[in-house]
Amino acid sequence: MTGTSPLPSAAMEYPGNLFVVAAPSGAGKSSLVRALQELDSHVQPSVSHTTRAPRGQEKHGREYFFVSEPEFDAMVLGDAFVEWAHVHQHRYGTSKKAIAERMEQGADVILEIDFQGAIQIKQAFANAVCIFILPPSWEELRARLERRGEDSAQTIELRMKNAAVEVAQAGKFDFVIINELFDRALFDLKAIVHAQRLKFAAQARSRADTFQALNIP
Repeated sequence: MTGTSPLPSAAMEYPGNLFVVAAPSGAGKSSLVRALQELDSHVQPSVSHTTRAPRGQEKHGREYFFVSEPEFDAMVLGDAFVEWAHVHQHRYGTSKKAIAERMEQGADVILEIDFQGAIQIKQAFANAVCIFILPPSWEELRARLERRGEDSAQTIELRMKNAAVEVAQAGKFDFVIINELFDRALFDLKAIVHAQRLKFAAQARSRADTFQALNIP
């Protein structure tokens, strides 16, 4: 079950770009996004809300806003999310306000979400750039989940089952990166971000004053 609500058309005219990264659990999207942000301070995260408990060293307000089921329900009823979805028996939601404020300030916003949320955001933000991260093989994906040491055997089996469904959606994304060698995958991610910034429409939004001065319609 998923839910979404439309955004005003003005949201598409913000000077900042919106990058949406999805992947099956264990494919390495979080590590890639963190590395990209360390290299490019202009890329800023939009922190999602979730009903699951924190894992490892995760902190409230940094990786996620950890909220109760009733709190999440209230946000859904209050139309606070651009998208929300059930993933691995928990709910995740992306705040409209968090995205809009950062893009309005000219920042490039990057989201790490599941494929359902990515598709919903693409419907709301026509200019969003959707990127799917693939593992090099099913064997490597399982090995990464096991090495992570955060999930039970039963949870790993559930994640592998869900991964088969998620990978099948890769064709709906604008770009696909195969995370076999981390440095190469990071290079590919940086290339996508840089190329998007140089597109005519993106430049027209971010450098509107220059376009106006040059009389470019």
